[in-house]
Amino acid sequence: MSFYLFLIAAAICFLSAGVHGIWGRGVYLGFIAKTNLPSREKTISAVSWDVFTIMLLVSGGSLGFVAFNAHAIWMAYPIMLINLMGAAVFFAMMAMGRKELIALPGAYLMSAIGVLTLFAI
Repeated sequence: MSFYLFLIAAAICFLSAGVHGIWGRGVYLGFIAKTNLPSREKTISAVSWDVFTIMLLVSGGSLGFVAFNAHAIWMAYPIMLINLMGAAVFFAMMAMGRKELIALPGAYLMSAIGVLTLFAI
């Protein structure tokens, strides 16, 4: 069962990375370009977006590796923690009044990855 849970979590990571890194990046950078932020802040914002996409790719690869190599189970713990903690940040911000986050998939996808990884471990 753990094998399949790890693979499902990895698939969610890869699909999320694709949507986040291609479609989401274009939408996000379009919004950022229309702001009056200085160039440096726009660049930092784009880097943060891309770093999160990379985190999703590395997480997916790591979870896939763990699925096929049970002796590497220790690799799954940080992935589980970063996703559960990231989801907690999203939900805390929603609770503090940032209702626009409810419509975005980040909290739900990070929760799914974290919980699936927890159950697989």
